[in-house]
Amino acid sequence: MDVTLRQLRAFVAVLDASSFSEAAKAMHLSQAALSGLIKELESRLGVRLLDRSTRRVSASAVGEVFEPLVRRVLSNLDEALEGLTNLKDLRRGLVRVAAPETLSCTLLPELIASYSSRYPGVDVRFDDVPIQQVLAGLDNASTDIGFGPAGVVTDETVDVHFMCADPLWVALRADDPLTEGEAVSWRGLRDRPLINYMPNIAINVLANVPSRHHPRQMVSVHRVNTALSMLRVRQGAVICPSMAEPLVRGFGLQFLPLEQPTVRWSIAAFVRPGASLSPAVESFLNYALDFVPDRARKYPESGRAREAARSIKRRR
Repeated sequence: MDVTLRQLRAFVAVLDASSFSEAAKAMHLSQAALSGLIKELESRLGVRLLDRSTRRVSASAVGEVFEPLVRRVLSNLDEALEGLTNLKDLRRGLVRVAAPETLSCTLLPELIASYSSRYPGVDVRFDDVPIQQVLAGLDNASTDIGFGPAGVVTDETVDVHFMCADPLWVALRADDPLTEGEAVSWRGLRDRPLINYMPNIAINVLANVPSRHHPRQMVSVHRVNTALSMLRVRQGAVICPSMAEPLVRGFGLQFLPLEQPTVRWSIAAFVRPGASLSPAVESFLNYALDFVPDRARKYPESGRAREAARSIKRRR
């Protein structure tokens, strides 16, 4: 039975107006066209739906039963179309984001807050988990977008969107003689115990440094907050991307550029390969690809951290 939505809308319009002419105006149709839609509907159903008189049009006995069913169908359709429009226009949606701790403590809160202020109808749910769980979430589809070091992905299990390369700096205690300089070299750092929280540091970081300048001692922990907490109470060093400056300062530590050579920490966004992204997820990804490089340029490589370090020393 080939019944169209246009015919159903014409039927409801006539009942609402109690008039073919008024209903035709409401639907921006000629009266003949509207009458044709009603005739087609009645013909295809094999019943009379409307009783016509010289003064008004009303539902027939069958039409009275049919009317609430039609209104329910049209209401459900309108609700579905409105929901789709809200998704498309980012008035509604869900984005599930995951990132390891360093990004969770620095970049991601700013990114999510900035995006949410622009698209308050989109629900951004954030999970701060180790990078292995970030990748696992993408694999089992419980995460839409992951963030982390670009080097952790070496195959085609996820699509990698490079965002920026942040230089690595070093956190030191305020009483460490190395803080007297403007920067720290890898050679100068090698006698300090390196309190390391970075997975695969040998591949992603130390592979870019001459082996003769590698730290002589490594103390391994799982979280950057743990590493910085340990550094507060013992001598050593913690290597962090420069964007961790607010976090490092919060522990009362000094933060200086790590040079000779300068090693950069590449940050990327990860999505499932071939996945059809919802409008909200696609919007968040595109926003991040613009936001992160712009925000990274404002981190302390400009010299703000060096001046902050000097001001702390002066106060001491």
